[in-house]
Amino acid sequence: MNKKGITILLYGISISYALISLFPYVWGMISSLKDPGQINNFNLALDTWSIGNYTFILKNFPFGRWFFNSLFIAVVTTAANLLVNSMAAYSLARIDFKGKKVIFLVILGSMMIPSQITMAPLYVILSKIGWINTYQGLIIPFSFSFFHIFMLRQFFLTIPRELEEAATIDGLSRFGIFMRVILPISKPALVTSGIIIFTWSWNNFFWPSIIAKTPEIYTLPVGLNSFQGQYNVFWDQVLAGAMILAIPAIIIFIIFQKQFIESVSNSGLKG
Repeated sequence: MNKKGITILLYGISISYALISLFPYVWGMISSLKDPGQINNFNLALDTWSIGNYTFILKNFPFGRWFFNSLFIAVVTTAANLLVNSMAAYSLARIDFKGKKVIFLVILGSMMIPSQITMAPLYVILSKIGWINTYQGLIIPFSFSFFHIFMLRQFFLTIPRELEEAATIDGLSRFGIFMRVILPISKPALVTSGIIIFTWSWNNFFWPSIIAKTPEIYTLPVGLNSFQGQYNVFWDQVLAGAMILAIPAIIIFIIFQKQFIESVSNSGLKG
């Protein structure tokens, strides 16, 4: 095959994969506009669609509260991670101090431990300090990430030291160099890290389902789980809630997709 034929083939494969990947979301969106008895029928007739499922869950469940809880927890968790992870990563990349290599090895080793193993002891600790069913119990344990510390450290190592030396000559302190030189250069990497952390926090179900004990502290994924009855699942309501759940993550990616693509293609974050 010539070059043009290979290009057409690759585009065809990419488009086919995109359509296959999008089909479940399209089906979910259409089904969320149908009555329960019509969900299994992929009927595209507009006269069978309505927003009844959306209005029902908004009127009969504290959906607004769940949405606020998820958004608040995701935003605060992301902001805390970006601050803590970037400072820790810069320290490991640029500052020489005693025990630096040991700390880095501990971080690498901790990345290999499944998070499920730490859930039980973490729950016991939080129960002893009274953080069960609280916002701080949902946020503080995940206000940093060893993986993102490692990822940002690798990015910081690619930044030329000459920039920091020039900033030192201009009179900037170490903290000033970090805030005024390193962070602006690292915007693509920080955006990528922020998108991953926000999406994970927004969609997180396992930990909130353990910590949140009352509907007032539920996040959206936990709230959607309450639509499941003992003998049946209200799929029309679940799909309507799932469509709303997907909106913030999609908006975040659309807004920052340029920085995300730039980070993957032009930085040391390549695989």
